[in-house]
Order: sequence, then C-alpha cells, then structure tokens
Amino acid sequence: MAGHVRGANGGWLSTGASTVSHRSFAVRKTRSSHAARSSHPAATAEPPCTAGHIRMHSRATRAPELDIASMRKHTPAPIHLQETPYMSTHTTPGSSQPWLHQKGAVIQEFGTVKQFPIGLSYDTRMYACQRLNQVLANTHILYSLYKKHHWLVRGATFYQLHLVLDKHAGEQLELVDTLAERVQSLGGVAVADPRHVSEITSIPRPPDGVEEVPAMLSRLLEAHETILVQAHDAAARSAELGDDGSNDLLVSQVIRTGELQAWFLAEHLVDTPLVRA
Repeated sequence: MAGHVRGANGGWLSTGASTVSHRSFAVRKTRSSHAARSSHPAATAEPPCTAGHIRMHSRATRAPELDIASMRKHTPAPIHLQETPYMSTHTTPGSSQPWLHQKGAVIQEFGTVKQFPIGLSYDTRMYACQRLNQVLANTHILYSLYKKHHWLVRGATFYQLHLVLDKHAGEQLELVDTLAERVQSLGGVAVADPRHVSEITSIPRPPDGVEEVPAMLSRLLEAHETILVQAHDAAARSAELGDDGSNDLLVSQVIRTGELQAWFLAEHLVDTPLVRA
C-alpha cells in the first residue's frame, strides 16, 4: 500500500510502487545544487552538508612531502629468515619426525662392570672383561689386517689368496661380535670404537702402502700368535676362577679358529716349486 514519508530535506516521499530511492533523490539534489552554483558564480558559500547531499571539494588536498631520512631512521631492520634445516632437531609427541642430534650423559664407563645375577663374583667378571677386551681389540685389528691384505694382495697367487684372506676376515668378524657380546653379558662395556681399539691393541700398525705378499702373510701370522698367547693364558685363568663361559669361548672359538687360520697362512710361505724338472 502506497504512503508518504518525510525526507531528509523536509519534503515528502512516496513509499509505494513509485517510490524513489533515497540515493536517487540525493543524487538529483546534488546535481541541482551544482547547477545553482554554476548560475551564480559570485556565490562563494557552500550549502551545508546534509544526509541527502554529497559534499564536493573544490580543491585537491596536497599530499605532504615525504621525509626519506626520517623514514630510514625509523624503519625496522630487515628480518633475515634462517633456512630451515633439512632434518629438524625437535618434534612433538605423536609425530613421525625422529628426535635427532640428541646428546646425553655416559651411563656406564668403560672398565666397569654392573651387577648381574649369573653366579660369578664381581672380581671374576671384572677380570674376564679386562682380558676379553684385550683379545677383542686385537681381533678387531686382525680383521682389519685381513681386509687390507685381501684388497692389496697381488702376484701369481692373487686369486687364491684374495679368496682365502676374505674368508678368514669374515670368520674373525664373527669372533669380534661373539667376544663383545660376552663382555656385555658379564656386565662390562665392550671396546667398540676403532679409535679406542687402536689405543689398547698390542698388534703393531702396518705400513699404509702395499707390502710384498710374504710380508703380508708374516704380519698376519704374528698377529695370530699374539692373540693365541693371550687367549691361552686368559682361558686358563678363567677356568681357575670358575668362569666356564669365558673359558669355553676362548678355547672353542678364539683359539681353534686362530690355530686353523694360522696353519693355512703358514703353508703359503713354504718355498717349494709347483713342478720339478
């Protein structure tokens, strides 16, 4: 139903189908005001701004000059973003990201044994760990010597010695693992780091270069003898202390393996021709 309401300028507006929007009315009034000012150029006063009019500025506002020096002075320093590392050192519970680069205190020092209920006294286990670690360090070195000579051997017997030396190296590596686990089972700490091994081994260091084959084999035999002498003595003492496990390991594995390998090496040093004329 059509009706009339009073406009912002005091006039009446229709609210029916022919209602003129307030915005259209304001635009027409603004145009009329501009036309009136154009017809009276002497008039300088602007009409008051009302809700139905849009006030127009006759002059453009001049932008203030920029103080570059002041802006540089008060501009905060640029933020240098640090590149995200490839592997994060932090994660959250439930995340699939591993906790990397962790460091902690040593929980058991080398040369100590903890109490294990295995029926052997502290002194017996301490002695066994000391002797076994010495044999272990030398076995580490013997394994490395075998691999070195396996790679560097040359000459007419290359193929045969290349295979034999590698086979012996694998057997010595098994002894390394067995000896280390025996030390751990006694409550001790097995010598493991190669730099630590080099500090306590009693086997001399070989030259870094290539030796002649007879010198290689002789060096291996001397290392075997060093280990065998230590193993025989440690086995006998372990038997006296009632450490049957260490005794069995030294006799049945270290000594028997070493003696067999020494035999194979020594026979290669026999100076005998393959064919007699």
